[in-house]
Amino acid sequence: MDQQELRDLEARCIQEEPPRCQAACPIGLDARTLCAAVAAGDTSRAWAVLLRHMPLPGVLARICDHPCESQCLRNQAGDPIRIGALERAVAGVAATRARVLPMPKRAGKTAVLGSGLACLAVAWDLCAKGFAVTLLTGAKTLGGRLGEYPESLLPRAAVTAEIERLASLGVTFETGLDRGRLDPKRLLASFDAVCLGGDDPASSHLPPEAFDPETMAASEPGLFCCGIGMGGGAYSPIGAVAQGRKAALSIDRFLQKVSLTAGRAGQGRATRLYTNIEGVAALPALAMADPEAGYSSAEAAAEAARCLQCQCLECVKACPFLEHYKAYPKIYARQIYNNAAIVKGQHTANVLINSCMLCGLCTELCPEDFPMAATCLDARRDLVAKGKMPPSAHEFALMDMEFAQSEACFLARGAPLSPGEGKCRRLFFPGCQLSATKPEAVTAAYAALREIFPGEAGIMLSCCGAPARWAGREDLFDASMARLRSFWEDSGRPEIIAACPACLNMVEAGLPGAKATSLWEVLDHSDLSFPKRSSEAALAVHDPCTVRERTQVRESARRLLSRLGASCEELRFSGKRTKCCGFGGLLSEADPDLAATVGSRRAAESRADFVTYCAMCRDRLAKSGKRVLHLADLLFPGPDLDPAALPPVGVSRRRENRARLKRTVLREIFGQSPPEPGAGLILHLAPEVAAVLEKRRILEDDVRAVIAHAESSGKKFRHRQTGRFLACHGPANATFWVEYSPADDGFAVHNAYAHRMALKEGRS
Repeated sequence: MDQQELRDLEARCIQEEPPRCQAACPIGLDARTLCAAVAAGDTSRAWAVLLRHMPLPGVLARICDHPCESQCLRNQAGDPIRIGALERAVAGVAATRARVLPMPKRAGKTAVLGSGLACLAVAWDLCAKGFAVTLLTGAKTLGGRLGEYPESLLPRAAVTAEIERLASLGVTFETGLDRGRLDPKRLLASFDAVCLGGDDPASSHLPPEAFDPETMAASEPGLFCCGIGMGGGAYSPIGAVAQGRKAALSIDRFLQKVSLTAGRAGQGRATRLYTNIEGVAALPALAMADPEAGYSSAEAAAEAARCLQCQCLECVKACPFLEHYKAYPKIYARQIYNNAAIVKGQHTANVLINSCMLCGLCTELCPEDFPMAATCLDARRDLVAKGKMPPSAHEFALMDMEFAQSEACFLARGAPLSPGEGKCRRLFFPGCQLSATKPEAVTAAYAALREIFPGEAGIMLSCCGAPARWAGREDLFDASMARLRSFWEDSGRPEIIAACPACLNMVEAGLPGAKATSLWEVLDHSDLSFPKRSSEAALAVHDPCTVRERTQVRESARRLLSRLGASCEELRFSGKRTKCCGFGGLLSEADPDLAATVGSRRAAESRADFVTYCAMCRDRLAKSGKRVLHLADLLFPGPDLDPAALPPVGVSRRRENRARLKRTVLREIFGQSPPEPGAGLILHLAPEVAAVLEKRRILEDDVRAVIAHAESSGKKFRHRQTGRFLACHGPANATFWVEYSPADDGFAVHNAYAHRMALKEGRS
């Protein structure tokens, strides 16, 4: 992506948008942070918030008319936060010890005509920027209508303190002046800019009629105004200060000879920030023990604690992957962009990119549909194309896909006993994962399809190529689809019936024009009878993330469960908002620990046994210790009395199941007698050794290959004390090492490990 695409993408993440209260404030006070500080009893930090945003905070914090409260999200769950009262409480405690440090002096002198709050705000902002300011007024005293407030609300000492602070920062005050001294045109001859204040009842001049309300600039260059329109109706202190701030910013730009309008369009517009308040209890505002005195420190803390601390993070709250990297999509998009721009050096964001489950939940939850999955997948493809994706990142998954497509497992046949050789009207595509974990369910489902569609249903055992697509290997995915397309066309372009939801998505993406449907939809619409479930215990339905956009598949699965007599409960995150099991996007390859966290969190969302209709979801959740049923366990029950308690199928057994399934289908359905593999090498593995192989992703076939190679070539090491052998073999990208010893009927395996280094043979 280029810079503009990045900016467009970043703009779709609304986490950094201001909360409603801050957006409604004419000067952008960060009331959210203020409330957090007050609730924590941190008066110093609360005062720092006021000082950072407010001119004359010791005054304005006491009299602010708080338009922010009308926009407070708490309005929808009780009373709005009394932000104005909190500001007053902070000012009453902290203002006496506040300090404002002067800035280095800058060229440019400004005259401010008037002594009201707007004029004082102009002086405050300009002197804070280092400009020389002279405030001139015909009044004998400073402050304008500030003197009209009751002492209990705005003590005279507070006004005096802020004016003295202005003086200490270098503002010059001239009071009791005659009309001639206050002539704007004469002042423009000796000052670089002049600001006319209209909110001072004692002013003897009138502000210009022609001015820009966005910049407060008059038609005459160098002449600005503030406090306009403050005479009639209710006086707004925050409105007066906002005008003063606008004028000060324009004067600053005028003195620097830069645009007065650039970057100012849209100030004060509504925020896009979304905050979910589902389940938030309605709470009333805290009453004051003494309304005239305002909140005490304890009362202020209690009132501030009602603040919802508005932010979005809807995706981060739901996704362990997004939470793990301690940021949010806007930040991740920048990291991914920077990662792609690296020419030499480490691509540190590769793990982040590869850890996205590509499940799309974040986009579903995001009010702006931020495409995190698409962003990560595009980044993977880009890294692969540039040769910057390490082969080891997804190597095991791709090797497993290759095995599922190998001669040992691949099978494509038309309908058995059909009139046309190799032809069929329906093609059952169970997918490599159901074939690997529940081969008996595949044969049972195929029998059901042959009953529903007599003489019409063919079968194809292979992998759809999802691991390749998730790994960014479009070349391998295209090759997978090309093989499917070839048989699909040769067999008469049949309707494809997929058992795996991921396969269904891949077929539709890679084989346009093909009609594809889910096995569960077909069974749902059939007249087949299924055994009733004996248990009355409720099952929590886990929808695979791959059916997020497939309403019909989800509904068919539930209708089938109903026909089975199963009592079901819905998880909080289900349907279009379902969560991934931890397998999606090959997360288990990129970050096994994070994948385990994802699975465990999902499993903990209900105490009930789970039921799902994705083979990988079943195994990933079972790996966390959860009792999980596959829908096929209920539709086509096998000999296991408690299938929900079965452990996940190991990687070696998966391969064995696929190869055995091919031989079973050929023998039992098509009447062929495939050659059975020879006795081969019999392995004896202690449970702890089997666990090591599983953890290190070493297949028993890999172990057999090493031992067979060592025994036939004689290339092995013998330990003098134990008599055990150590040998290695690297048939592909990985080199496997096995420590073993002969047994009566085979070999005992004591240890094994693998690495990705290529070994060159040398002289011994």
